[in-house]
Amino acid sequence: MRALTSAIAAVLVLAALNASAAESTQQITQGLLPEITAWRRDLHQHPELSNRETRTSKFIAAELKKFGYEVRTGIAHTGVTGVIKGGKPGPKLAIRADIDALPVTEEVDLPFASKVKGEYLGKSVGVMHACGHDAHTAMTLGIAEAFSKMRKDLPGEVMFIFQPAEEGAPPGEEGGAPLMVKDGVFKDFKPDAVFGMHVVSFLNVGDAAVRAGGEMASSDTFHIVVHGRQSHGATPWKGIDPIVTAAEIVTSAQTIVSRQLDINSNPAVVTFGIFDGGQRFNIVPDKVELYGTVRAFDEKMRKQALTSLKNIAEHVAAANGATVDNEIPLPDSNPVNVNDPALTARVRASLIKALGADHVSEAKRWMASEDFPQLGLAVPAPSVYFFVGVTPVGQDAEAAPSNHSPKFFLDEGALTVGTEAMLQASLDFLGYGAP
Repeated sequence: MRALTSAIAAVLVLAALNASAAESTQQITQGLLPEITAWRRDLHQHPELSNRETRTSKFIAAELKKFGYEVRTGIAHTGVTGVIKGGKPGPKLAIRADIDALPVTEEVDLPFASKVKGEYLGKSVGVMHACGHDAHTAMTLGIAEAFSKMRKDLPGEVMFIFQPAEEGAPPGEEGGAPLMVKDGVFKDFKPDAVFGMHVVSFLNVGDAAVRAGGEMASSDTFHIVVHGRQSHGATPWKGIDPIVTAAEIVTSAQTIVSRQLDINSNPAVVTFGIFDGGQRFNIVPDKVELYGTVRAFDEKMRKQALTSLKNIAEHVAAANGATVDNEIPLPDSNPVNVNDPALTARVRASLIKALGADHVSEAKRWMASEDFPQLGLAVPAPSVYFFVGVTPVGQDAEAAPSNHSPKFFLDEGALTVGTEAMLQASLDFLGYGAP
């Protein structure tokens, strides 16, 4: 009986310790919330386009310096990193947040709504944090502040990466995660893991989701120029029609997914978004330009789709007496966002600890893409990327205006959830509080 009593007591003590740790994480987040909210509103009101995030960069660097971080600026133009060394030995962790906004005119009625104008593709446009990067930046700054306050007891080292141009660098420029890698973001810091998160409209506030393996698709943009020979529309036999040829390429390319890829294992998409050719109804033009995207969740299928597209373009053109120039793919490709299975299991357990099992789900595969995986692949190190809901509780998240919409709305309750989730996952990975 005495042994049984001791065992029960031990269990109760362990449960109390776990409850205390969970409460501590919640208390830390609540203490940070006023600052995180203020940061998010300031950033939301002052958005900046990709590779133009100069104010945002200075803002981040100033806060990190206040917290006592070793700060580096000017990575990938406007990127910022901050490194903190804990007082105890432990692993190295990198946490990434993206900082750029989109060429979108805000249609949400907020007291801190964006009125900013910018230039995109030579045109004056509205600028908005329509994808929630303002929230990512604010939450990650909050976690950085928390770590600075627990530095003495913090195991290991942490690098916070504030990355510009996640939405893609302007034409003719480099940017984003690939340029951060090229600029040596990990030259003096080799993380054992890389974490990232993204707010999404398809989940309600309070909920998070993560998936092991391929979670977000690869993204490859392609450009095909079909060269024919101009002629009068009344005598097309005197020319080579690039419009008909390009139309055949578009049609034939639909067989890549439907007939060539094993979509029983993974989905894929081949989409043509631009078909540009001709200037007058009765003239057969000399060329047609095609632009589009290929998406996949498996690297082998991705390469197969791109190879097939190139073959179809060249052979269909040849069959019509035309020629093609192709860029398949263009340089701004993103790989499949693959969450390391073992690390995902650990992060999932942390999310459940922070939010409760009822609020952590298996993420659906998403055809959207990210340059986040470039960071983990560069080390190389395992990475995990999870989603945090922003649609108000009680609203249909599937029907909410999506990320990138001018009506995208972030319920600020998500700031608590995202901060708590990433804080818990990071502290657990580092071994904070472990005997």
